[in-house]
Amino acid sequence: MITLLQVATDTVHQLTDSANLAKQAVTAAPPELHFFDLLMKGGWVMLPLAFLAFAGLVIFVERYLTIRKSSKTESNLMLQIKQYIHEGRLENAIALCRNTNSPLGRMLEKGLKRIGRPIKDIEAAIENVGKLEVSKLEKNISILGIIAGIAPMLGFVGTIVGVITIFHDVSVKGAIEIGTISGGLYTKMITSATGLIVGIIAYVLYHILNAMVERIILRMETDALEFIDLLEEPGK
Repeated sequence: MITLLQVATDTVHQLTDSANLAKQAVTAAPPELHFFDLLMKGGWVMLPLAFLAFAGLVIFVERYLTIRKSSKTESNLMLQIKQYIHEGRLENAIALCRNTNSPLGRMLEKGLKRIGRPIKDIEAAIENVGKLEVSKLEKNISILGIIAGIAPMLGFVGTIVGVITIFHDVSVKGAIEIGTISGGLYTKMITSATGLIVGIIAYVLYHILNAMVERIILRMETDALEFIDLLEEPGK
């Protein structure tokens, strides 16, 4: 009987010890880390980084929609203009270009209005309009390039400020605590990571828009040369 009681007592003690160990393990487990809480630990530098990210996104969406609208394929435009010129229907060709409401249409419209003048004058007029249209397409794209350069540096500044703060606290306390240094540095590194992410995304978006503009420029130059060749054909 005594032996059974002793065995039961030992079993209860073992269960109690196991429960205590499990409780300690749960207590020692690191708290769950949420993405938003992680960003908030970055400090005040996260505010300008958030502004840069928002501004970059707005600029990209606005420019992307504008450039996409301007890059609509106009495969029949030059064909119709050729037909109108051959038929001597210059006003119809000008009206067609005006109704297309595109950079290429406006450029060719200017050239059509200069027909009768020397070819050099027509080329100069087309080139000037082309430059103006390209500048409109490239509006604000350079800001994305600026964001791509500033964001990583701003994030690094946040980390440096955090490190300075950590060592200031160490100098005030007069003791080095690994937990304080590692924890503070870990939170301040968030700014560097955020700055790099914002910068990389802005860099990619900047080159996407530039590539779209380059395709439009190439087509405008090709059609402009074809238009000048049309005017230089014998009998024109």
